[in-house]
Amino acid sequence: MEALQRIDAALFKFINSDLSNPVTDKLMPFITERDNWFIFYVLIWLYLFFYGGRKGKIASVLILILILISDQFSDNILKPLVNRIRPCHTLPDVRLLVGCTDSFSFPSIHAVNNFAAATLFSYFYRDMKYFLFTGAFVVGISRVFCGVHYPFDVLGGAITGVIFALIIIYFWKFINRRLKII
Repeated sequence: MEALQRIDAALFKFINSDLSNPVTDKLMPFITERDNWFIFYVLIWLYLFFYGGRKGKIASVLILILILISDQFSDNILKPLVNRIRPCHTLPDVRLLVGCTDSFSFPSIHAVNNFAAATLFSYFYRDMKYFLFTGAFVVGISRVFCGVHYPFDVLGGAITGVIFALIIIYFWKFINRRLKII
């Protein structure tokens, strides 16, 4: 376990310090801030629900269920269970580009939610999968650039989000086979 923590800390230092530059110092805090994307997310959701046909309505309802479940499970069960302190509280010389909260670090909820959404929407809109997963990766890595998560927090969040999305997709397929909705 100590070896993994050393690797994680070394990867953190590489991304947070060695890869830092004036562009990422401006871009990553913007990307990591959820409020910067809220209107965009709402507009996409409204578009899918009102203009996306039956598939869009189903995807827009499922994403609400998925994010509610994955977010709450990760924040209220996984984080307290793992009890990992954020790098901005434990490592020296962290380049902190955003505020460092006192909540636990593992998993990154940003990664959980973005990878969950990327997985679910990739199921319904296969031609968008590279764009969706690239976006989820950039949001996840922004958390490391900003100094508030270790890389393994992001990886754990990505895996958690994908698992939750696959569970929701499995249940959706089961229901759809029975009811033949689409």
